[in-house]
Amino acid sequence: MKIQFLGRSIKIQLSVVLLCLVLYSCKSINPAIDPGQPSTPPPATAEMNVPLKIPKATLDKLLNGQIPSILLQEKGMDMGSGIKGDLLLKRNGKISWTALDSQRIQLTVPINITGEVGLKPKGLGSLFQSKLPLNEDFSPVFVIDPVINSNWGIGAESFELVDLGGNLAVEVLGMQVDLSGLLSKEIRKWGNENLTGGKEIASLKTLVDLAWSQVGKPFEVDWTAGKTAFSIQPEQVRLREFFDKEENFNLWLGMDGKINSHPVDAAPSRPFPLPKLSSNPNSANSLEMLLPLTISYDRLDAILKENVEGKQFRADRKTTLIPSNIKTKAFGDLLAISMDFIAEQSNGKSLNGTLFAVGKPTYDETTQSLIFTDVNFKMESGSLGAQTSIGLKKGKIIRQIEKKAVFPIGDLLDESVGSIKVRLGLSTPISNMNITDLEIAPDGFYPTAYGLMIQMKASGKVSVDWK
Repeated sequence: MKIQFLGRSIKIQLSVVLLCLVLYSCKSINPAIDPGQPSTPPPATAEMNVPLKIPKATLDKLLNGQIPSILLQEKGMDMGSGIKGDLLLKRNGKISWTALDSQRIQLTVPINITGEVGLKPKGLGSLFQSKLPLNEDFSPVFVIDPVINSNWGIGAESFELVDLGGNLAVEVLGMQVDLSGLLSKEIRKWGNENLTGGKEIASLKTLVDLAWSQVGKPFEVDWTAGKTAFSIQPEQVRLREFFDKEENFNLWLGMDGKINSHPVDAAPSRPFPLPKLSSNPNSANSLEMLLPLTISYDRLDAILKENVEGKQFRADRKTTLIPSNIKTKAFGDLLAISMDFIAEQSNGKSLNGTLFAVGKPTYDETTQSLIFTDVNFKMESGSLGAQTSIGLKKGKIIRQIEKKAVFPIGDLLDESVGSIKVRLGLSTPISNMNITDLEIAPDGFYPTAYGLMIQMKASGKVSVDWK
């Protein structure tokens, strides 16, 4: 997927803005001084927190779709009291449940028990070798404290058999033998061995992997500096789960990670793996990403050369400026532009000189424009009169800066909002997820040793429609 940022017309606007920065600067600066090290840009990060509210009907689908049909299958089971058997416990209908509190639910699981039981081969068992067949239906009732383990497996903190939901009795030597207690014992044993202590009866990992395969894949940004690929590398995934009074299953899902930038031909082919889960105390609905877009000084120089160098620009009503040899670089936290120029005056005279100007790139949210503040410059022309003339026009120059050194990017931001919404949209078998209230704007401009970094900040919320 591509996010289209800047076209040719925007390149021209950028060129005009940078030229205005040079033409209408009004203070003196010494380009020979050491401006100090530029500020370190904050790390490029991705942060998301989504309070998911899974309706009871959706959780019904998950439970009935994830819990396996065969719950227990064992041969030669020692059932105590001299009895052994071969048992198969299978689901026999739809599982129903109700929430008892924020952590525990009561499950009713219809099951069918088939198999056979007999006496152990000793004592009376040596005389009666035949086994008695079993085929009974039960609806046992369990109370469990469900938990999502760090690997997305679903298990239980505790397991309790409240009611067997039927009786199991066989006739041996003309006597009725009630095996309900033995069966209850085996079910409790099975629950403690297979559900608690980190064990799992179902898993959400398939759904999670499906979702992450959509959201976590590297994506491309195409703008004036060329194409750049980005990938999200999760460092922490957090979760809290609980039931509310309406028996909805609430999941507070959060993720923190870093955003890596890559050359397009060297982007990872698949998402980074997800780390194990940790606890999440945050109930907010928020999404925030910082995308570092860097335009190299060579690229800035090329844009200026294409659109500015050798062309005539009016400095005032009597003077026309023709720039050449334009170079950009960092000057501490400021962007510096140097150029040679020929100034042609209406009286037929001309002069050669150099200009060195600096300014701080800033975003004006009101006008959705890139502007420059803290403007400063130094001019050397070999003409004291020319330098003095510019110094006397300070007020006019300031007004010219305010009027001309503006780079509108509102349309660019609107296009980006639509692209990011499409990129972060998500569809799974149980839900559709969309980004709402998305806003994107420059969060900072950082002249670096290699180019001008523009950190674009995207923020919004996540809405979910359950199927």
